[in-house]
Amino acid sequence: MEEREPIRLDDRIHLIDGFDLGVPDRTGTYVIDEEDLTIIETGPSPSVKYVKKGLEALGFSLDQVKYIIVTHIHLDHAGGAGLLLRECPNATVVVHPRGERHLINPKKLAAGARAVYGESFQELFEPIVPIPQDRLLLKEDGETLQIGSGCRLEFLDTPGHAKHHFSIYDPVSKGIFTGDTVGVRYEHLAREGVQLFLPSTSPNHFNPNSMQASIDRISDLKPERIYYGHFGMTEQPEEALQEVSEWLGIFMEEGEQALAEGKGYDELSRSMLGRVRKHLQDVGIADDHEAYIIINLDMQISALGIIDYFKTIKQ
Repeated sequence: MEEREPIRLDDRIHLIDGFDLGVPDRTGTYVIDEEDLTIIETGPSPSVKYVKKGLEALGFSLDQVKYIIVTHIHLDHAGGAGLLLRECPNATVVVHPRGERHLINPKKLAAGARAVYGESFQELFEPIVPIPQDRLLLKEDGETLQIGSGCRLEFLDTPGHAKHHFSIYDPVSKGIFTGDTVGVRYEHLAREGVQLFLPSTSPNHFNPNSMQASIDRISDLKPERIYYGHFGMTEQPEEALQEVSEWLGIFMEEGEQALAEGKGYDELSRSMLGRVRKHLQDVGIADDHEAYIIINLDMQISALGIIDYFKTIKQ
């Protein structure tokens, strides 16, 4: 895989590309240069080598890392936390209270991902290293973390994508790290001047009402930036939040129709992809654009979550 220099977002925040799934611009690790060096998201374990190289390129050593924050415990965001922690002797992992037990014992988490990714699981996620309880720090809704004399991060409970999800507000940049709660940003399209923000409705905690409530809560904060787990930053947060909310409604309509017609997740995935493809055609994106490598996968996983949600509420 081609190496890449960390992306400078401002004078204290950089983004390291973790080449998740073997592709660029998919999943990133944010580095906040404060008195207590802080990183947000590790990506899966195969991304850790890129995180380490990125930190080195920025002039940091692993023993300088004080906090490793994971927005939620899905393996594409936190799967590498245990592996990275082994080499960061002074670091503590910060996690949502509902995620603690899964980082201590990741067997159930791994089993869930293995069910989704099948034969690709080992290549994409192994090894998954347990984290000792005494190296975990839990943050409840509204709690803060001082990482510098002028920076106190604030944690917000933001379910919808997952019950073990928080978002982190940075008062210095007036930006918020949202993981997957308010969707996915497609850097491959942004480079061509096309902004696309799609909700991530993966199984098995997806709840559209909780997701919309989290979108509204973040909108009410009026941040000046949103930092996405997938991938990069927008400085048009209002437009981004409005768009992801609209797509959430579209995806739920497609899900209801699929269920009414007795269709499965594969057919739902195709119909969701069709809606996205039509939108992108209208703004000049070709059907063979490289962004579809990721969009196709996202629609498959999101369709699984929507079908799972409807089955759950009908039980």
